[in-house]
Amino acid sequence: MAPREVIVVGAGVVGLSAALEAQARGLSVRVIDREGPAAGASAGNAGAFAFSDILPLASPRIIRQAPKWLLDPLGPLSIRPAYALRILPWMWRFWRASWPAQVRASTAAQTEMMRVSQASLEPFLDRAGLADMLRRDGQLQVYEGEREFRASLPGWQAREEEGIAFRHLKGEEIAAYQPGLSPRFTHATFTPGWQSIADPKDYTLALAERFRAGGGEIEIAEVEALVPGGVKTSAGERAGQVVLAAGAYSHRLARTAGVRIPLETERGYNTTLPAGAFDLRMQVTFGGHGFVISRLSSGLRVGGAVELGGLELPPNYARADAMLKKAAEFLPGLDISGGTQWMGFRPSLPDTLPAIGPLPGRPDVICAFGHGHLGLTQSTGTAALVADLLTGQAPAIDLAPFSPGRFS
Repeated sequence: MAPREVIVVGAGVVGLSAALEAQARGLSVRVIDREGPAAGASAGNAGAFAFSDILPLASPRIIRQAPKWLLDPLGPLSIRPAYALRILPWMWRFWRASWPAQVRASTAAQTEMMRVSQASLEPFLDRAGLADMLRRDGQLQVYEGEREFRASLPGWQAREEEGIAFRHLKGEEIAAYQPGLSPRFTHATFTPGWQSIADPKDYTLALAERFRAGGGEIEIAEVEALVPGGVKTSAGERAGQVVLAAGAYSHRLARTAGVRIPLETERGYNTTLPAGAFDLRMQVTFGGHGFVISRLSSGLRVGGAVELGGLELPPNYARADAMLKKAAEFLPGLDISGGTQWMGFRPSLPDTLPAIGPLPGRPDVICAFGHGHLGLTQSTGTAALVADLLTGQAPAIDLAPFSPGRFS
């Protein structure tokens, strides 16, 4: 029997996608968020549906690169000194997840998650009347020299085995895809199946509008705790089946039910430049430097990298400045004036896989968080899986690798 009401905690892209999907299946849904739609990472991401990103961050390659990156406080990966001791248990789990057998298992699970997400995206957009926001420009990953390119080949081989299309480029071939790149980038790989959204904030706000138009309510309140049969909020208790999609804050709410989940916050920074700052044809990824530049309807967004610093420390916008300075070197014609800076929290679990499924000991709470860099990418797939669980249907993929209890 369907629950009287579904309470979705979180009005980001994952929560609102789940709310719309549950609503489409005939459920009565309420969304509760402390700030309202698109207030967090869903507003400031790079706008990509990165379905080719099947390789986990926790991997031998990242473990090898991490010491070098950590020496640069403004580099692709940094840990705030004030947070270093607190994050040690998470880092230990991340290291364990980088062992070859675990990497193979995580890659297989991530591939399945990407398949269900890609298959669900366009039908979801069609139902929501938002198909015109989808772009199919592809993506260009660029490399500084033969050595960096060769180091990327095992990852491309893994993608090829999963049927992901790509094309390696060299020298003058690169300019045919993206003119204006610095000649320091001697090699590149073009991924034609890469898709993006016109603007992630506008998209998330549009999801909220569609949800309200379908009779859904978005309540602005602080969810303080999970309680038997529902949630306790700053406005009182609400009863119903709960979907926990509160992003980087989800583990705090899980803890109110006695469940500890090792979720950490990857603090991401970016600068959004005016639309005319450069003739960008597609998203360009500077993998060796840990950031991208994306073409959005709101402008050109330069951002990425990872700062592990929790939810409380103040932003360090010098990281955004450092990426912008590099972007000006990599794209010599880029006008870096007039930009707007942003920092947001990406919810990250140490094995790179999200938590999807019932909270241990609380079958009335369905988890949908921990997507790291892939929240937008996996939003419609997560929504479909959550709706299956809410309506008693068999999910399209095996959810065991995504179990919220897998770390206990």
